Amino acid sequence: MQQQIDVEEVKRAQNGDREAFIQIFRKLEKELYSLAKSIVKTDEDCADVFQETTLKVYKSLSTLRKPNYFKTWVFRILINECNQLLRMRKRTVVMADVPEEAPMSKPYNNHTDVDLQEAVENLDENLRIVISLFYFQDLSIKQIADVLDISQGAVKTRLHRARGLLAQQVKQSRERELEYGKI
Repeated sequence: MQQQIDVEEVKRAQNGDREAFIQIFRKLEKELYSLAKSIVKTDEDCADVFQETTLKVYKSLSTLRKPNYFKTWVFRILINECNQLLRMRKRTVVMADVPEEAPMSKPYNNHTDVDLQEAVENLDENLRIVISLFYFQDLSIKQIADVLDISQGAVKTRLHRARGLLAQQVKQSRERELEYGKI
């Protein structure tokens, strides 16, 4: 569920009201975490980028010219932090870790939910981010374009491409399920 951010609350936070800042971030916490998780994948990395995002937003809040774009601005900072973490990881050579059994992050009602979640996770990063922002964060095409600093046409193209790939992957998954069901 998307939380609405009160412009007056943002203005109070810009004027140094810490409680207003904390309340705003509490409203956005689930959405930010969900978006970070879709990009960086691990809980530890999500916590890192969330912390860095919070710090950067707090330090530069006074530079935000249009308080009504606060949420879009925060999402952009979060995405930049996620991308920076991923770039740093590519540069770092790490010994192979033993994979741990991770509990599912949320319960699924049926196989279709699992198939769709897996399909979204398998998308290219550019497509996965657009899908996450549009469907899971309820941002408009214009807001997504602002967050990602791309044209609205590019957002529409990525959404179209991602929907096609998702439909194809879910269809293939269902076909496999039917084949196994006949055995």
